[in-house]
Amino acid sequence: MEERATTTRLRRSPLHAAHVRLGGQMVDFEHWEMPVKYSGIVEEHHTVRKAAGLFDISHMGEIWINGLRAADFLNWVLTNDVSALETGQAQYSLMCNEVGGVLDDLYVYRIGAETFLLMVNASRTGRDMLWLEEKLEEFGQSNRVVLKNVSQDYGAVALQGRASEKILSDAIGGNGLIKVDRPSDLQKNEIEAFALGDRDVYVARTGYTGEDGFEVIAPAECIGDVWNRLLTAGESEGLKPCGLGARDTLRLEMGYPLYGHELSEQITPLEAGLGYFVKLGKGEFVGSVELANQKEKKPNRKCVAFRLTDKAPPPRAEYTIWGRDTVWKTGDLNMIGKVTSGNQSPSLGIGIGLALVQSSFAGMGTKLEVNIRNRNVPAEVVKKPFYKPKD
Repeated sequence: MEERATTTRLRRSPLHAAHVRLGGQMVDFEHWEMPVKYSGIVEEHHTVRKAAGLFDISHMGEIWINGLRAADFLNWVLTNDVSALETGQAQYSLMCNEVGGVLDDLYVYRIGAETFLLMVNASRTGRDMLWLEEKLEEFGQSNRVVLKNVSQDYGAVALQGRASEKILSDAIGGNGLIKVDRPSDLQKNEIEAFALGDRDVYVARTGYTGEDGFEVIAPAECIGDVWNRLLTAGESEGLKPCGLGARDTLRLEMGYPLYGHELSEQITPLEAGLGYFVKLGKGEFVGSVELANQKEKKPNRKCVAFRLTDKAPPPRAEYTIWGRDTVWKTGDLNMIGKVTSGNQSPSLGIGIGLALVQSSFAGMGTKLEVNIRNRNVPAEVVKKPFYKPKD
């Protein structure tokens, strides 16, 4: 994660004062001043794996989509099958351009029969909204679909780790307003609204760490109350505030993609290994023709997980990946791709990474070499995730 000097032009989370008070190290992340760490990235990483961590994710964007044709519109602009969602359910999906490149990856929450909430990446929120507005004009049902970017009106936190269910139940009580009674009743990829004073907060059993956990989306004026309630309820369970640095190492150990690294307008979901979330059988959607063609012909490159097999500094994004000639069997070493994300795995104690490589080098166990500080370090392609959370 790149750290840059903060300036007064950076946007601030509604929880900014809390981060400063708790000693968070603030950095520029996608033009937001956010905490990269508190006590330390590795310590916070282990806290989430062993107990629970609390992250500020208020930089993420929120877009409401309402109307009689809202579901049909979303099914046309997203790769997953939105029509499969029942009220109170959520799904991961991708937004692609006409040639199959990924504009953004996001979560879709079905709040009501005609009401949806999208949680999108901070760096893409404005672009996503413009693109959705353009596509709505093409869709031709603008009087039956309403789009609203409410990102400035909301804050969000992620409570992640095996102790998260108990902590959340102690912090937020009362009956749900959609389909379940208590937060603990939520299953994976379900969302519920709960009353907090005179405001509604949305609690989803989703996350980006691989651990059991919840994400809470609330009006900006009361997200501070949510944060404080969770920290107080979690004190006896070992809950700690965590920064974006640990969130990144946690997601990397699971092999989860990060937009701008494993995903971009030049990378398709099939190349990124996310074909499961591309429902070509649901009917035509933006990018479906090109994606169907790529699926039939097979992608020329694929995103793979790899681990170093020798001790070395950790791999980093943009480091080159090398492989031995497998066609003519000459043994020649050729550059066959680049690292998209890499780091030292706190859980495993080794260098791990994701890389976009030629498809012929994507098989499990394939031997690779990663150029790290002008030295080629041996590595091998492995199965995701790198780390399997304990039940």
